[in-house]
Amino acid sequence: MHIGLRLFFAFAAITGLAAFFVLRVFVTEIKPSVREVMEDVMVDSANLLAEVAAPELAALPAGGTLGDGPFAGAVREYAAREVDVKIWGLQKTTLDLRVVVTDAGGRVVFDSGTPPATGQDYSRWRDVLLTLRGEYGARTTKSGPSDQSSVMHVAAPVRSGGRTVGVLVVAKPLATIMPFVERAEHKVLWAGVLLLGLSLAIGVVVTLWAVHAVRRLRAYAQAVGESAEGPRRTPPAPPALGGELGELAQAMDRMRQRLEGREQLEHQVRALTHELKTPLAGIRGAAELLHEDLPEADRRRFVQQVDVQARRLQAIVEQMLELSKLESLQALPTRTPVDLNTLALEVAQAHGAGERLRLPAEPAVVMGDGERLRLALSNVLANAIAHAPAGTPLEVQVRHDGGTLEWSLRDHGPGVPDYALARLGERFFSTGEGRGSGLGLAIVRQVLWLHGGSVGFEPAAPGLRVVLRFP
Repeated sequence: MHIGLRLFFAFAAITGLAAFFVLRVFVTEIKPSVREVMEDVMVDSANLLAEVAAPELAALPAGGTLGDGPFAGAVREYAAREVDVKIWGLQKTTLDLRVVVTDAGGRVVFDSGTPPATGQDYSRWRDVLLTLRGEYGARTTKSGPSDQSSVMHVAAPVRSGGRTVGVLVVAKPLATIMPFVERAEHKVLWAGVLLLGLSLAIGVVVTLWAVHAVRRLRAYAQAVGESAEGPRRTPPAPPALGGELGELAQAMDRMRQRLEGREQLEHQVRALTHELKTPLAGIRGAAELLHEDLPEADRRRFVQQVDVQARRLQAIVEQMLELSKLESLQALPTRTPVDLNTLALEVAQAHGAGERLRLPAEPAVVMGDGERLRLALSNVLANAIAHAPAGTPLEVQVRHDGGTLEWSLRDHGPGVPDYALARLGERFFSTGEGRGSGLGLAIVRQVLWLHGGSVGFEPAAPGLRVVLRFP
């Protein structure tokens, strides 16, 4: 499974579990909280009505009721009121508060309910019993055998002259508050769903960001591997990442530099050792022969051999130093317009082959470093002059392909076998004719890479065409 899916599923699981438990707490707390608020209001209402009913209940004769008194009339007028109000978007059309009054013995002397319970003994009901004992009395019971909805009862003592003369109970069906509870639960659930969706969206964004950073790091590692295997010797710069991934990228770059430096050093030492064997063997052989008595002509021939091989050693060392300088660069310091045709003519004349160069009328201007381009063209021309027969032309072609400029040089030499074309430009690779070390074309390849271009080699039958491509 991809790391992005793992991160997303982990985030989704954590967010989902957190949202579930939070919503569960909220939803389960809504109904008890509403009942607590309802009970608080009913306590206020019961104590208020107890004070209103106290004078009539204190003057009530034994066995009497409040059925025809002012208090009973006011409660009946309350119940007969018509109401049509909207409370926070919910319609209320009924008044649902039931009022029950008992005497000091628990006998009901007034009941606004239908049918009324006047005359019944309520002394054993929890709300009345506890209130007559001087405690807080409240209960919740079913409405009836056929109605399973609950009714909340809250009682308050009716006092007169410092003594309890009865109990006033207010009752309200819990069904009247269920629309508010259901609406609150619905809002909480929808808010939870929206919050969960928003959290998942944030999780997707965070996951994509993290995966993008990891993929950039992976692409950098792959590019480093490709640069180590291919002809381009300078690896890409590590991606600019923040946090631990940025530190990891820098650590990878430092490790790459150490490993690449060690590997490159070992490779160069092996290649250089192999390349130096031939001239050193020639010098040593000539030196051994010069110790003997030789005719003057032979002596001059061996001295000349020592001089040629010494010059070859010097050329290899200088090219190695030049290539090392180029590989140490990450980018060109400056760029100016350079006409490759003009530069090629100057280089050819310096090699004594100016009359052999065939230039097109079309200019070939690129933005680049003039000195390093001169070095590249010098190696291209030197390679062509060394392999082409004397007097044969060196033909230059210029072609524009979209935003790319192609500058090519064709010689009329023996050419290069097809199997060797792909390896041209590698260090110390040559076709085995002993005319060069292979460092010249490696320098050309590195110069072209610094300019954002590339070098290619094509068979020209007869000869070889070297193509320099510039963006």
